[in-house]
Order: sequence, then C-alpha cells, then structure tokens
Amino acid sequence: MDLSPITEALAVKSFDKIADICDNLMLQVASEGISFHDDWPYAIHLLGHFYVDDCDSARFLWKTIPPSVKESKPEVAAAWRIGQKLWTRDYPGVYEAIRGYDWSQETKDMVAAFSDVYTKRMFQLVLSAYSTITIRDLALFLGMTEDNATTYVLENGWTVDAASQMATVKKQAVKREQKVDSSKLQRLTEYVFHLEH
Repeated sequence: MDLSPITEALAVKSFDKIADICDNLMLQVASEGISFHDDWPYAIHLLGHFYVDDCDSARFLWKTIPPSVKESKPEVAAAWRIGQKLWTRDYPGVYEAIRGYDWSQETKDMVAAFSDVYTKRMFQLVLSAYSTITIRDLALFLGMTEDNATTYVLENGWTVDAASQMATVKKQAVKREQKVDSSKLQRLTEYVFHLEH
C-alpha cells in the first residue's frame, strides 16, 4: 500500500488536501481488496477532516474504524476526542483535547496547524456573534491565556477595558462592489419616469 501522497502532502504542509487524498486512497485500496485497516493513518485522516471543518465525514470515518484499531492506537482515540468536542461545540474542550495528548512527530505539525486554523475560526465566530465579551470568555474561545487573548484582540484592532475586563469587538468593514449594468440603470430610470408621468 503506497501512502506516499499523504506523506508528500504532510511534508509540504498541504493540510487542506489531506482529507481528500486519504478518502481517495482509501477507496482505491478498498476497491483492490487490499487489507489496510491495521496500517491506515486514521489519526491523520480524521485530523484532515477536522482541518477542513468537515465533522460529518470524520464522524462517518470513525464509525468505519475497526474496534481493534481504536483500542490499539491511542493517537486515533486522541484525534477522535477532538472530533467529539467539535461535534458538541465544546470550544474550550477542543483545545484541551489538542493539548491533552503527546502527538507523534508525523501528526504534530498537522495538529498545530489545525489549532491555528481553529483559533481563527473561533475568532471569526466571536467577531460575528459579539459586540462585547469578557476577556475570560474570549480566552476560552481562543484557547489562550487571558493575557495572550488580550494581546491577540488588541493586534486585531479591538479595544479592551482593563477595569471591567471587557473587550469591544471591532467589526470588519464589509466591502461590497455594486455592479450596476448601465442598461439596467437605463431601464430603471425609464420605469421611474413612466410612473411619475
């Protein structure tokens, strides 16, 4: 079984392609009738789905993993703990699951990259959902200490009131290009003119 496409994607840090590569290789190997369950990089496969925010596919993958693999490979179980936290929207729990296992050398970079992507997702979630938030809650969402969370949001233009320990969200200006075709504008003008006269 040739897992070199996965190894190459990991080497060049193309983590966003890992899930698709693994899915395609798994289908190929399974269609050839090759026994692969014991050697398959399930932890990397699960992490690949988490990286692209595809918890549904990760969940279905988990259901196909043989119980013997789940029990004999603690890293697979550790990767799934991240999935469980994602599934239940336990945002601080995701960070605990990430930090709660000593990842192997081949998965360490991918887990770190997922952690960064997840922090950015959580930052966008907070940005869209809150106008003000306590530093304590913000630190939980971002998986950081309160000091690091404060620094992170200050770097992103937010304001922090040290007395109340509240951060005020700085909404990003949404740039919208309005493309108006001159013929549409002409028809609208004629329509309005017709209504007035």
